[in-house]
Amino acid sequence: MKTESEEFIPAVSNEQKARLSLGSLVPYAIVGMFFGIVFVKAEIVSWFRIQEMFRLESFHMYGVIGSAVLTGMVSVFLLKRLKVKALTGEPIRISDKVFQPGQIYGGLLFGFGWALTGACPGPLFAQIGAGYSVVLITLLAALAGTWTYGALRRYLP
Repeated sequence: MKTESEEFIPAVSNEQKARLSLGSLVPYAIVGMFFGIVFVKAEIVSWFRIQEMFRLESFHMYGVIGSAVLTGMVSVFLLKRLKVKALTGEPIRISDKVFQPGQIYGGLLFGFGWALTGACPGPLFAQIGAGYSVVLITLLAALAGTWTYGALRRYLP
């Protein structure tokens, strides 16, 4: 049985650590910056666009989310079909997920927070990069919520 920390932290050998350097992460940083620019240009970091979505006044955000879901489905299919390997050389395994009632509560809490702040984890960083400094409060709240969840996880449904 894995300990609580082993459940989330993959085992990495010294050889794998040697291959993972700061330089090997540069492509991911570039892709992240590209996505941030796309998020800003597509207006998906706009509080007003997010409010339009929650008020059912515009299809814009639903189209973005739907295309992201479709992209994710195709990507997972290709990862499995082509047997792609991770940077460390080990095969990527996507395990089946088990439904838990806490996912409903977590989803509702996430949605309420998203509706109030106009930010979810991805666009949150794009908003900060775009200069919306007030979003730093949302980032701190998200980190506090994540920490709280980690501390209370064993007691939650």
